Amino acid sequence: MTGLAEYHERGLLDEPTAALADAHRLMRQAQQAVDYHREHLRRLLFDEPVVDTTVADRIDRSIGHLRRAAATRDTHRDALLAALSELQSAGRARPDTNGAPDLSAPDTAALLAIARGAKLHENLLTQRLSVITASGTRIAYSALQRLESAGLVARDASRPRRVPLALTEAGRAALTGTRRTNAPGSPPAGRAGAWPAPATRAHR
Repeated sequence: MTGLAEYHERGLLDEPTAALADAHRLMRQAQQAVDYHREHLRRLLFDEPVVDTTVADRIDRSIGHLRRAAATRDTHRDALLAALSELQSAGRARPDTNGAPDLSAPDTAALLAIARGAKLHENLLTQRLSVITASGTRIAYSALQRLESAGLVARDASRPRRVPLALTEAGRAALTGTRRTNAPGSPPAGRAGAWPAPATRAHR
């Protein structure tokens, strides 16, 4: 599946969506830095056999690195929320000429995460369903149901477990701000995992 980042690299996104893609990328990088410094601090606190002044100094420096990384992450988080709000405002201001749904900021964020790759998991013991994205983010099943009802996301029904999720044409259009139209006489684009429509027989 073509991810949103590829659309961005090819210059297919409008300005609000491109800003959202940039903010999401910076947020992920900042969160990775926080995770790195947190793990480094954990090792200093629990894996060092002896805590002397040298180790204590390293702990102090690690705490400083973690504090700065967290502050940077918070800054990018605020920028991401602002980009989501900007995209939502742009969607409301844009005339709805193609029937595209007006997504909330959380649903837009969920759609963005699914665009980068996601699977639907079912717990064998509890039978509870959950969505796990390629970045490890969990999406509420209720959010997936809303996106499916809007025709923006489809699941590969041929897979009994860890079902891959994919954006439909409408889902990609909701993120890129464009909607592809079918050429005259061409069949509509099928949903992921759906059987192809039977060919129409010519009448004699």
